[in-house]
Amino acid sequence: MNSPKAKIKKKVKKHIPKDWLCDLRILYRLTKETVLDIRRTGIVNLVIITTMAAILTIFASFFRSAISISSFAHELGNVLELSVYLKDGTDANITKNRVKEFEHVENVTVVPRGTSWINLKREMDLPDIDNPLPDTLHVKIDKPENIESVFKEVKKLQAVEDVSYAQELAKKIEALNHIVNVITIFVVIIMAILTITIINNTIQLVIQSRKDEIEIMRLMGVSNWYIRFPLIMQGAFYGFCGALIALIPLECVQNGLSHMHQFFMVPTPIYAQYLVVTVMFIMAISFGAGGSFLCIKKHLQV
Repeated sequence: MNSPKAKIKKKVKKHIPKDWLCDLRILYRLTKETVLDIRRTGIVNLVIITTMAAILTIFASFFRSAISISSFAHELGNVLELSVYLKDGTDANITKNRVKEFEHVENVTVVPRGTSWINLKREMDLPDIDNPLPDTLHVKIDKPENIESVFKEVKKLQAVEDVSYAQELAKKIEALNHIVNVITIFVVIIMAILTITIINNTIQLVIQSRKDEIEIMRLMGVSNWYIRFPLIMQGAFYGFCGALIALIPLECVQNGLSHMHQFFMVPTPIYAQYLVVTVMFIMAISFGAGGSFLCIKKHLQV
């Protein structure tokens, strides 16, 4: 519940006319305080920004690589198909329509036994014998991780003699995707811990150097956010500058991955670089500002 004093204060604030020029002056003053705090930190600024740039480079490189690996896995998954061999006397079209109803099935192609036999005879020198091959269905699955579930469903059909697919390849693709995702999450956690620790220690030094000044402002009744804002902006500044420097090595990583995509003839995700840069800047600024805020809350009772 709000105290009567707080209610009165809130009511009074509503009747105070808003002056945008005053707001601009306050914003100017806060920005000036942020610049002064950064100047007071001195050469330590360079160390902090360089360290953050290194952390962000590692994160961005892993994140960008994860997107490329996912793209490779998707392309490999697209060539994974179930080969469904039908029993003699089975209507292939009826079975095809039945298989198309299964979840995760994108497409089903019928390969008649005659076509398979002609193709085989082209590749191998075979004697003149009756065609021993069955009608075959090539079943395309939406994602590699779903191929096993579709495999089990298709195998239950009475018209199906046997089912096969590149099982080991599918498992390796799924495992690779899982490992890359886990590593990326782990790097994000490490990045958050390191960034917040570095910012925390830096802002603590700033608070100690401005201890008397902050105490005077508090005695004068200065708003808590007026004291907090420059320190939070200082943390965000470190994150922003670190992300700017990290763009240079990230561009090298991007070029290397692009060449790799071209070599293997796998399309490069057009959104990848923009997504990585955007996420990197958001996380850098957020962690920088967040580290400052946590430090203020811990070491400054405002």
